[in-house]
Amino acid sequence: MDTMADLIAAHPFFDGLEHSYVTYLAGCAKNVHYSSGDYLFHEGEEADRFLILRDGLVSLETFIPGRGAVTVQTIGEQEVVGWSWLFPPFRWHFSVRCLELTRAVEFDGVCLRAKCDEDHDLGYDMLGRFAAIICQRLQATRLQLLDVYAAN
Repeated sequence: MDTMADLIAAHPFFDGLEHSYVTYLAGCAKNVHYSSGDYLFHEGEEADRFLILRDGLVSLETFIPGRGAVTVQTIGEQEVVGWSWLFPPFRWHFSVRCLELTRAVEFDGVCLRAKCDEDHDLGYDMLGRFAAIICQRLQATRLQLLDVYAAN
């Protein structure tokens, strides 16, 4: 059976992360699973965690007045969900809904922020990893919104 550190080390998001950091981060992590239709989080609510998906499929959604919930991106196996835990005011920018049974490793954001504050090298590394995700998500949102408003 894989340990939490093994699950973290095997995920592409953590490629190249020092092994000592992997075991350090494992203290903030737990295995979780969600059923189809479950929400991992809701836009505007407190952001207190992030997940690395082991398998499954989720929909990243935002609410557009007059249109309702719009899927910005579909995120699947071996990807990361949630970056809002990292930046004040710690509120979700999107809702995330499971499209099928999803298994993940969930990281406690408060725990992880404390570890990053204790070790600035780790904090810098994590910020760089999440910056790439933020850029990708913003680009996906931009493209989706162009599609939505082009239909008018």
